[in-house]
Amino acid sequence: MKRPIKPKERETIIQSLKSGVVPRLGLQHIQVGRSEELKSFIKDINTISEGGTAFRFVIGEYGSGKTFFLSLVRSIALEKGLVTMHADLSPSKRLHGSDGQPRMLLSEMVDNLSTRTKPDGNALQNILERFISNAREEASAKGASTYDVISEKLNELNDYTGGYNFIAVIKKYLEGYESGNHDLMNSALKWLKAGYTTKTDAYRDLDIREYIDDSSFYNTLKLYSVLVRKAGYKGLLICMDEMVNLYKIPNSVSRKANYEEILSMLNNTLQGTFPNIGFVLGGTPEFLTDNIRGLYSYEALKSRLLENSFSKQLGVTDYNSIVLRLSNLTKEELYLLLTNLRHVFASGKEENYLIPDEGLIAFLSHCANKIGESYFKTPRTTIKSFLDLLSVLEQYPDYKWNNIISSVDVQKDVEASQVENILKTSASKKQSSADNDEFANFSL
Repeated sequence: MKRPIKPKERETIIQSLKSGVVPRLGLQHIQVGRSEELKSFIKDINTISEGGTAFRFVIGEYGSGKTFFLSLVRSIALEKGLVTMHADLSPSKRLHGSDGQPRMLLSEMVDNLSTRTKPDGNALQNILERFISNAREEASAKGASTYDVISEKLNELNDYTGGYNFIAVIKKYLEGYESGNHDLMNSALKWLKAGYTTKTDAYRDLDIREYIDDSSFYNTLKLYSVLVRKAGYKGLLICMDEMVNLYKIPNSVSRKANYEEILSMLNNTLQGTFPNIGFVLGGTPEFLTDNIRGLYSYEALKSRLLENSFSKQLGVTDYNSIVLRLSNLTKEELYLLLTNLRHVFASGKEENYLIPDEGLIAFLSHCANKIGESYFKTPRTTIKSFLDLLSVLEQYPDYKWNNIISSVDVQKDVEASQVENILKTSASKKQSSADNDEFANFSL
């Protein structure tokens, strides 16, 4: 039994997928396949919740559903009581650098800090206030001051680099919270979001002489993992996508410095140095395996990330490996995906379906004929083209699916306007479903 589709979910899903991006809502309505991969990540999430650690690479081609998969993993983590933070790397946002790149990356990650009740980000203030509220309750039960309880809770941070200033800023937030000084609260939030770029400004607003700079990226993530745990959450899951941007760095010294940051995070995590924290990094195959510029160019990483030789020999997937390569969707899964999209487009009402089951098979066959086996690896173009087709059928009910499918171009991302142009030529063709012999060999 398919779930009903809320209007907001429908519009978000359709518009996002037509634009080639992952929708923020309604992932459960369209997810298909990769059940074993998800099971392995659920196991990781449970491990983090129980005080352990996890580190994974998710490797997939452009358009393979990698970003969608990462979003789904984050959603599961939120439901399990974890806090998540995420960001996409870019030329201006890296793990290591001296021109503000790590600070900008961290700033975006903190902006995207999410909880189950605030899944769209901007949850830092909520986390701090939950922390303060819990401390107040504990203080009341003990007959102690809130300040003393918070100091006791945060004492663990002193064991970490940068912890002293991190504690001081949280106390400044508490001071502003208790006194109603919103300027002080906002300054504290700015500092925690890596918003300061000079010691002078930080000292002026907070009476603190330090700020989060480029060298503080990884250390600050560790501090956040402690904070969310002290606030009552089960752990922190950190997701970074578009890691291929490190592969694209032209300077070999800079590229290696970024890879050294990954190695440091990987080693610390696998050693269990910091509890209740997990990392998921998304990238393309060349980012991983290229021996000249990829992670494999750095021997210390290559030795840790090589594929399980036994699983490789047997032709099976080791779902517990640090590196998880996304499997291609099967014909059956792609068919199910199209049925889900059709259902979403029809607002969950079967009577509003614009294309029958045989039309779905015909469309998949057309994709297979147009772009070959690669449509299994990169379903994004197939999805976008299918939604463009539904959009046209919705706007022009006089046209029939079997008269225009064979003209739909799925070689590239197709805009709806391009599909509409097809109608002019398809109208002049007296094509019937009997002419579609090219679909006859397609089977599920």
